[in-house]
Amino acid sequence: MKNHNDNAKGNSTVPFTLLNGAALAYIGDAVYELAVREYVVKQGKTKVHRLHQAAVKYVAATAQAQVINSWLNQEDFLTQAEIEIFKRGRNHKINTKAKNASMADYSRSTGFEALIGWLHLTNQDERCQKLIDSSIKFINKSEGKYD
Repeated sequence: MKNHNDNAKGNSTVPFTLLNGAALAYIGDAVYELAVREYVVKQGKTKVHRLHQAAVKYVAATAQAQVINSWLNQEDFLTQAEIEIFKRGRNHKINTKAKNASMADYSRSTGFEALIGWLHLTNQDERCQKLIDSSIKFINKSEGKYD
């Protein structure tokens, strides 16, 4: 079994498990955004404006907050380590104002992104993809879209 405390990607001097929530969320935001962009392109959209419109609903702080809430409400869906990483991201002091979300949703979405970032950095790619797929499915279902 892989030791998730090691630096799985690169030769950083800081173990990924010690990174603060904002740093993990910074990576998680990029990983999730790329996955969502790939998903919307695969849906057949080709115009940039339509691609952006389609992606926004998946990357919005309110949507990410709803996703993480649903995962937390499912018994044993997230591991204890994943919950701890989520909390690290959620509890990280935020110095900016959320544009289109409450501060609570913004904090939860930061925790969501921190979790995705941590999974990516620790090479838990299968688990990371499972959570990304689950989030897309949840958002689609909440909008009445089933695929």
